Amino acid sequence: MGFRVGVVGVGPVGDRIVRVLRERNFPVDGNLTVMATHRRSEVLADQEFLVEECSADLFQGLDIVFFAGREGAKGASIEWGKVATDAGAWVVDNGGDFRMDPAYPLVVPEVNMDAVTGENKHICSPNCSSIQMVVAIAPIHRAARIKRIVVSTYQAVSGWGLKAMNDLERQLPAHVAKQQVPYHPDVFTRPIVLDCIPHIDHFTDDGYTKEELKMLNETRKILDEPEMAITATAVRVPVMIGHAEAINLELEAPLTRGEALDILRDPEQSPGVVVIDGPTKDPAAAEQRHAPEELQYPTQADILKSEYQDMVLVGRVREDHTVENGLNLWCVADNLRKGAATNVVQIAEELIARGMLG
Repeated sequence: MGFRVGVVGVGPVGDRIVRVLRERNFPVDGNLTVMATHRRSEVLADQEFLVEECSADLFQGLDIVFFAGREGAKGASIEWGKVATDAGAWVVDNGGDFRMDPAYPLVVPEVNMDAVTGENKHICSPNCSSIQMVVAIAPIHRAARIKRIVVSTYQAVSGWGLKAMNDLERQLPAHVAKQQVPYHPDVFTRPIVLDCIPHIDHFTDDGYTKEELKMLNETRKILDEPEMAITATAVRVPVMIGHAEAINLELEAPLTRGEALDILRDPEQSPGVVVIDGPTKDPAAAEQRHAPEELQYPTQADILKSEYQDMVLVGRVREDHTVENGLNLWCVADNLRKGAATNVVQIAEELIARGMLG
């Protein structure tokens, strides 16, 4: 049995949604209906599509519609989300328009798929940085309950969108050649090449950015912990794809490093997590760096490997002895895939598995 599928929006996330649907053999009946602001030809996942201009009639007969959106994108689901659900489709929305509306479920399938009841067929997918953090910490929360989270993010330029990716690509050779580095001031406040910018999204009155507040508010909603203490610092780094996060947890109950690793390595307790920790397997550690005590850990380059591209990689797990029941960990994920496209497709797969889509 196949399903009639629509995709609203193109760009890096729209490309990844089409790619993930194909790779995971999602049961699409016929051709995808791809929509955007205007009609044109577009290559998505190495395939040419005729992208149609959004109109109400295009949603008729569709079973499920994915709204691509980029990080925090506004507008598309406001204009077309209800049109799609009124036409009978499920909506899985990567945009930021309705995430914090209590009437809309905000879902990471490994963590809170039960939030989907069918009362509202418009499902929101969280911000990419929120997704990877809750996949990594939800198993710890279930085991020892988290009292407080301090997180610092190191986020790739692709989180902003294609224009930021192009900027970084243009800036690298100019920097190496010691030429004036070009940049679009409507993207970042300064060139991103070989720099880190602690500024993602707009600033608010209390000095936090909207990206940082998304992590606070979305994590509380996903974990159903409205009073959980969370603070965040979000940093843009000169990496093309892949977000990394340093997470400090204060727990209600003791949990050793070994116990935490056992939980995170257990696919039943920690679906979607791959642990890269423990003694290094790199022979150069002892032979060249004279550091046989080195531990292995994931980096943003690792999520470009096919076996890791849809997973949340966790390492540097260690106890924080400065607080009672403290734990540190490091996590990495592909912000365009697990942080966006893969998450929305996994939601749709779960709708099928639960008999809600069909």
